[in-house]
Amino acid sequence: MNFSCLIDGPLLRCTVTTDRDLTAPVLCFSGMTQMTATEGGERINGLGSYTEVQLPDLVKDTPHNLVLAYIGFEPANRAWMPLGPYLRTRNGCVALPPIRPGIPSVKSTGTVRFQGPRLVPQPSEWQPTGNTTKVDSFSSDDDALISIAALAKRRGLGSFLDDHGHCVTVVTEAMNDDEYRLEINNDGITLVASTYGGRFYAGITLLSLVTNHAGDIPCGVIIDKPRFSWRGQHLDCARHYYKPNTIHDLLDLMALMKLNRFHWHFADDEAFRLQIESYPELWKRTEIRGEGHLMPALFSGAIEAGGSYSKDEVGQLIARAKELNIEILPEIEGLSHALAMTRVFPDLLDPDDTGMEKSVQGYQDNIINPAMPKTWEIVTAIATEVGTLFPFGHVHLGCDELPDNTWMDSPAARLLMEKEGLRSTQDLQGWAISKMAATVVQNGQRPAAWEEAALGANGGIGHDAILFSWTGKATGYAAARAGYDVVMTPAQHVYLDMAETNSLDDWGASWAAFIALEDTIAWDPVPKDEPELEEHIIGVQGAFWSEFTTEDDQIWPMLLPRILGVAVKAWQATDISADNLHWLAENYNQICQSFCRKNAQI
Repeated sequence: MNFSCLIDGPLLRCTVTTDRDLTAPVLCFSGMTQMTATEGGERINGLGSYTEVQLPDLVKDTPHNLVLAYIGFEPANRAWMPLGPYLRTRNGCVALPPIRPGIPSVKSTGTVRFQGPRLVPQPSEWQPTGNTTKVDSFSSDDDALISIAALAKRRGLGSFLDDHGHCVTVVTEAMNDDEYRLEINNDGITLVASTYGGRFYAGITLLSLVTNHAGDIPCGVIIDKPRFSWRGQHLDCARHYYKPNTIHDLLDLMALMKLNRFHWHFADDEAFRLQIESYPELWKRTEIRGEGHLMPALFSGAIEAGGSYSKDEVGQLIARAKELNIEILPEIEGLSHALAMTRVFPDLLDPDDTGMEKSVQGYQDNIINPAMPKTWEIVTAIATEVGTLFPFGHVHLGCDELPDNTWMDSPAARLLMEKEGLRSTQDLQGWAISKMAATVVQNGQRPAAWEEAALGANGGIGHDAILFSWTGKATGYAAARAGYDVVMTPAQHVYLDMAETNSLDDWGASWAAFIALEDTIAWDPVPKDEPELEEHIIGVQGAFWSEFTTEDDQIWPMLLPRILGVAVKAWQATDISADNLHWLAENYNQICQSFCRKNAQI
């Protein structure tokens, strides 16, 4: 079997060659978004990114040409080629070879300008003595440094702690969370901090110095503290199921970057992957997608793919995160992006709703109707169970990308709007997300949501919710002016699923921007002319969406080295030049290579 594809302007020219005669097979595949066939076959079915094309009879060893096109989009690069193609035949399904070019290499600027310690992020203050000291390992019985030693061992970064290593004396002194001071000299190291987080990040600094300076570390005093308390990375596990070990690896990477919030996106249109007890049919019927399942091969394109996360696996992730000074934020998707939920529970929809709205992904009926009694029964139970499971005490409720005019043709929703004095889709969204947030607060947790949750004449979500600004910086600034605490996640700078360049040989999405390493630092989390907004801008977070991810290891060449830029904006209060960031990225090669598997191909 062979399947090849070539980008030709707005078209994808594909060739299918089989090792046997096949009668009227159906080509099934996924893509970045909705697709159709223009030559060589006829689109007969599809849902969002998933497409089925009826082919004519195929003759053994005879190539068949097929032309595909995106509906409303042009392919930007090879990530837009058909994903996980397979043939449905009268005798079963046959997988076709996926398109897998190699890993793109990290580009070097060839510029060496930076003279400070080789650390990302850079410390708040560095007072060098001009000397260096040879260090192979450290000696300490501090619990935070013991966690660093385990991290170093997992990543193949040597023996961080050793009885005969450079002595680290730990001193407790009143400081802010995650703040620390290191005094490095030939006789030993003094580590000053008041919290586990401060000692942990001091240890990360020591590990990075030993690794990046080849064991000959500079002497001096490092005084360091983060700019923001929320330093996050998001991972979409709904579109692609990542094995728990991969998520453990991501937590390790985050810790090395001094990131401390993992936004776990395990629920979306395509799946609900947490093994909850309140409504087990939700994850049991959506964890696996593909042939013969409730959900077709959306974004995976495979004959069958997926999985779910048990509570034991969740507990292990929480325990590992605690060692790494990371909190986990679960997202349950309360209103929009709920196709999986409405497929399992059709009574979340008004049967008399005549609206034809579709999401940007091409889905219809993927919005929960807040006028249906079942909605509040299910959402309340899920929010309560999930919130209880995660000790962070925060629950993210989603609330993004609601199509215009949603619910306006629902008689039940119209009655609810009349009763509550609401006039628009945004008003009803604000009312509903506020009610969901009230449940979270009643359970003793803090709600969070995407930026759209602030909309509505009734004031939006309220309830001291944290908002995540994703469409750009301006929406985050506006939410901060309105008094919301905001995590800045502008897609144009920190959506690490975006391609780096406009080259057809690159890989990734492109709707927001092409994002190179230097673009990850070319923005301000707080506007320079409104420094007072920093009171409500509490953090910076990177994101990775998995529409084109079919194998776990494909994420590392996308995250690295650009996650370094996320770390810089989240931790540093001062700017760093693009040249210096590139140079520092080259010094992080040993750390980065411990995540990029040799068999990872994108």
